[in-house]
Amino acid sequence: MQNVDLLLVEDDESLAELVRYNFEREGFTIRHTPDGEEALIMAAEHTPDIVLLDWMIENLSGIEVCRQLRRNAATSQIPIIMLTARGEEDDRIRGLEIGADDYVTKPFSPRELIARVNAVLRRLRPAVAGEKLSFADVEMDTLAHKVTRGNVAVPLGPTEYRLLRHFLEYPSQVFSRERLLDRVWGHDSDIELRTVDVHIRRLRKALNKGGKADIIRTVRSAGYSLDANAV
Repeated sequence: MQNVDLLLVEDDESLAELVRYNFEREGFTIRHTPDGEEALIMAAEHTPDIVLLDWMIENLSGIEVCRQLRRNAATSQIPIIMLTARGEEDDRIRGLEIGADDYVTKPFSPRELIARVNAVLRRLRPAVAGEKLSFADVEMDTLAHKVTRGNVAVPLGPTEYRLLRHFLEYPSQVFSRERLLDRVWGHDSDIELRTVDVHIRRLRKALNKGGKADIIRTVRSAGYSLDANAV
């Protein structure tokens, strides 16, 4: 992976140096800070291609940094991978609910981390230029990478964007969680099935803001689809 600007937010200096060394060998450009508040400033001044974000950092927690990055329209679509020693399922789910796209538990090997980063970046390659997709009052401009509902912009994280795009491309189909994992995260992903539900909830929350009708239908024992009754 070449010409990738990676923002590393990690207060363990020895670990940060290890990550920097291995990623720079792979051609990444690394910017590093141990400070949560400084991370927000750095991301706003020059948008990184991806953020590696430690859970426990100085001044602001990694969870709060992730939350604020997602709230800011200028940084809301930056992919974020959380780094943490907290391995409990509830902690992983909390990080994903806040807006993380992936979760790597310490200790990890540099090779595994590089593979995770590359996998996320592969999933975020641009869509076919100029394509517009729509359903009901939701429209996606894949060239501009923007989503609107009723002509009002809908900020989405990168995973929610990919989920919505997949639904819009196949509006009449019902997708199981397993199939969504394969299509949206990739067949080599080790993401848990519950992760799909987390991102569906986040997508619904973004699309339904302001009391809008829910266009995503939960099909009992089958999965999810777009809701034709919302058209």
